[in-house]
Amino acid sequence: MLSPVMKQAYDAAGDDHRMTSIETPMRPDAFAKTDEEKIITIEHHFARIMEELGLDLTDDSLQGTPYRVAKMFVKEMFSGLDPKNKPSISVFENKYEYNKMLIETNISFNSACEHHFLPIVGKAHVAYISSGKVIGLSKINRLVQYYARRPQVQERMSVQIFNALKEALNTESVIVVIDAEHLCVTSRGVMDKTSRTTTVEYGGQFADKSVRNDFFRMIPAVSGC
Repeated sequence: MLSPVMKQAYDAAGDDHRMTSIETPMRPDAFAKTDEEKIITIEHHFARIMEELGLDLTDDSLQGTPYRVAKMFVKEMFSGLDPKNKPSISVFENKYEYNKMLIETNISFNSACEHHFLPIVGKAHVAYISSGKVIGLSKINRLVQYYARRPQVQERMSVQIFNALKEALNTESVIVVIDAEHLCVTSRGVMDKTSRTTTVEYGGQFADKSVRNDFFRMIPAVSGC
């Protein structure tokens, strides 16, 4: 059992939305079990949680919930934890010599706050300037989805997408903007229904304010995302 002091410290840490690493914290044996084994274990423990809350698991509406939640966690919401689900990023020679920024906006995603496991719902806006390589547009969406589908901190997600695109395209000239609603802010704690969080990560030519401003002029106003 946690002491009152420790409980208070953990509550404060969660509300502060702290991030300890750019990498998602993972145990060395994270993939020792198969997905099916994980689903069985999570189903068992989630049933115990529901029972502790006083819910009647013999009710027709509830009896399948532990399995549904377990399958959703492993196969959908947190599938981005497993490297085998990382999308294959094919790049191509920039034969048409397009050397201005390529922008993809309004990439919808659903993630989860790692402090409370409540949803983060938002949109990403991504651009890069080719150094000789280009990427299929759908791969940008898939990369955003991959890093979103895990317990996350928005700052980390921004950096992870940024680094993955830099590596794939062999260029520093990448920018990532994420604008999102955090239900750990809007549905609990301070319960601010209108607040949103915006993060920006960039490098290369986007370090030039004029280039960055060109990008911002061409994406939707983040407050309207």
